[in-house]
Parts: sequence; structure tokens; C-alpha cells
Amino acid sequence: MHKRLLIALLITLSYSQVHSQELQARFNVIASKVGTQIDPKIFNTLQGAVTNFLNNRRWTNDVFQPSEKIQCNFLLTIEKDLGKNVFKGKLMVQAARPIYNTTYDSPLLNFLDDNVTFKYVEFQPIEFNDNRVQGNDPLVANLTATLAYYVNIILGFDYDSFGLRSGDQYFQKAWNIVNNAPENSDINGWKSFEGLRNRYWLAENLNSNRFALMHDALYAYYRSGMDLFYENEDAGRIGILNCLNYLNFINTENPSSMALQVFFQGKSNEIVKVFSKGTDEQKTKAKELLSKLDVTNAAAYKELK
Repeated sequence: MHKRLLIALLITLSYSQVHSQELQARFNVIASKVGTQIDPKIFNTLQGAVTNFLNNRRWTNDVFQPSEKIQCNFLLTIEKDLGKNVFKGKLMVQAARPIYNTTYDSPLLNFLDDNVTFKYVEFQPIEFNDNRVQGNDPLVANLTATLAYYVNIILGFDYDSFGLRSGDQYFQKAWNIVNNAPENSDINGWKSFEGLRNRYWLAENLNSNRFALMHDALYAYYRSGMDLFYENEDAGRIGILNCLNYLNFINTENPSSMALQVFFQGKSNEIVKVFSKGTDEQKTKAKELLSKLDVTNAAAYKELK
């Protein structure tokens, strides 16, 4: 049973033979930059087809109750029409996780992939095969490979947040997609030499022994941290400080790594609120660690006084 059930310890759930899919995903396409020679209806069709792909495909072997579905958003912004039904754009991926005994959802992933090139002909099937990531046409396959990659990253984060190392198999699936990714001169983001902040490096970090403590950090932040706030705020802050200590160790050995950058995206306001009512000692320690770990949001952490 999926570890998300830990968040509903007081509820007795009955099992059903009907398996509910894992995601409650919203997929939107913005194509305002595409010329008038392209019928905008194509992108509406794409939006509906991908939404069905994300929400109706079975991504795990676990049973998800409707209330357990992972909330996520995908925003595809088409920036260029490369001709012959090939488009280049950016994909914003966001996912959240409910916090125990609250109506609050904490960000799991908030990432912008600025290099997604794909081919789409209206009404073509939206398909993905783990064993044949390249498909028949790399440019056609690149969109679904990219989407499947991020779904597995989201699942890995979500599972890790409920059970230590529970997300390993999904991070490994993402790594498998990287290693078998579609190849074409217009496709980028899957290779180590194509940048320091791309799909390759995120999956590499999450599967590397150098970053083993990353999984401890995810568990400490959510399950030993945020989930405890309802019953014991101080214990929750201690859990999150443990998370920051894990991340600090990683950063010492692997400075400016992509996994750490991705972890903090979308979390600065949340972390400030967490420690705003903490002790002076907790605030000082948190500010000291965060100023090194999340330089981009350093100004926000100055509020911890």
C-alpha cells in the first residue's frame, strides 16, 4: 500500500479491486508565440490528449485512493514553430504533497525545463513505453519521454517523503529514461555535456551514492518535519533542521549540485514561516544553513531574526 496512507492514520480504508490512478494532473498549453499559420485547435487537442495520458496511465503498482492522488501541474509554453509539426518550448512542472491533519499542500517540485523540442500532429497517439523510450520517431517520442521522466521524479519525491528510500524505484525509472532517451540534433537536455542543470543531472544526482543523504533529507523534511507540526511544532522544526543538516553535508561534498537547487525551489516562504516562531537558537541555526544552501533566496531568510 502506498506510503501516503500514513497521512490518514485515523481512517480505516477498505481495499477495492478497482485501482485509482496516481495523479491528479493539469496540463495546459500556451501557444501565443506561434504564428497564425498553425491552427490553435491543434494545441487544444494536444492539451486534452496529454491530460488523459497523465491521469489515466498506471504509473505504479500501488493502490491510490482518490484522496491520495498527487496534485501536479504541467505548463507547456510553445516558443518556436520549427516547421514540419516540430515545436520548441518550455515545460513548468509543479507538484505538491498534503501535510498531515491540515488543508495545506507543501511543494514537492517546482521546476522549469527550458528545452523541450517535440513533434506533434493533431490526433496522433500520446504513448510511452518504458522498454522503448525512443519510439518510432525520436521527435514524437521526446514529449512523452520528458513527461514520463518528470512523473517518475514526482513519484520518487512523493514516496521518499512518506517512507525512507521508498522512491528509489521511480528515480531509477527516470534514470532509465535518461539512458535511453530519444536522440536527434534538435533534442537537448538528456546528456551530461548539454548543461549543468538539466534532466540528466537531476536524475544522476537522485540515483548517485554521493547524494544518498538526499533521500534522508526528503523524509526528514516532510515526514519528520512538516507532518509533525499539528501535534508538536518544536519537533517539526527539529525534523526540518535535521533535513538542512543532511543537505549541508551533501553541499559540502557536492557544492551547487542540481538536486539541492531543485529541492529549495518554491520552499523559501514555507521555511521562513516554519522558523518564524522558533527559538532564537533555531532561527540562528536555520539562517546559517540556509544562507549557504539556498543562496538564491538568501534575502528571504534575513527575516529570521
